[in-house]
Amino acid sequence: MITLRRRAALLAASLLLTGCGGGAAATPEHRPAAVAATDTPAASGTPAPTVSVEAAPRRIPGLGTRTWAAVPQDAAQVVVVTGRGRDSPLSTVVLYRRTAAGWQAGENWPAHNALRGWSDHHMSGDLRSPIGVHGLTDAGGLLRDPGTRLSYDHGVGFTSPGTGFEGEPLRGSFDYVIAIDYNREPGTSPLDWTRPLGAERGGGIWLHVDHGGPTHGCVSIAEQHMKELLLVLDPALHPVVVMGDHASLAR
Repeated sequence: MITLRRRAALLAASLLLTGCGGGAAATPEHRPAAVAATDTPAASGTPAPTVSVEAAPRRIPGLGTRTWAAVPQDAAQVVVVTGRGRDSPLSTVVLYRRTAAGWQAGENWPAHNALRGWSDHHMSGDLRSPIGVHGLTDAGGLLRDPGTRLSYDHGVGFTSPGTGFEGEPLRGSFDYVIAIDYNREPGTSPLDWTRPLGAERGGGIWLHVDHGGPTHGCVSIAEQHMKELLLVLDPALHPVVVMGDHASLAR
């Protein structure tokens, strides 16, 4: 007599989360409601069960409980800037989008941050980028608006003369910029110098075009990536930037 064996099949869904230097508290989960799924083993030849979106990441990788709690609950676009080290000017930028299945990551873009790295208490002239979660509401540049949905200020005020810390020319650095809402008034031009925390706490922290070297406090990425970011960011999705060195973001 031949013994019949029952075989169980379970499908696991793997979803990929995928003037430089010079939000509301949320629950620590930020996830869409789970879709019910059966966990009863299926007999051989029967369709695999539906998989719950609980299998998708509940929050963006690399962000610890404290950092994640500072991300506004309504933010559906999050630009994550991860510094290589506390005192390093090198970092990586990834745009995450919240979907019904979880957080989806875009490409990894190489970036520069401030010459001396990062600070939890940024001060004017310290040559460190401010760690934290900040809104992205306003943009501008020396070049004309490429079609962004953000408020865009175009003009010669974004001219960037001179050379950087490594002798590289700064020309074109401010062709496209996105103001990071650190110590500034949201809803104004990136060139507005209102400083709610006081001038001593610095300001003019932007995402801007990379010039091949460290910044005074900003984050810089390649021009093509700046243009892509300008085209995809949507005020209706409440975009924010989460920025800091790897260890600080993991807190």
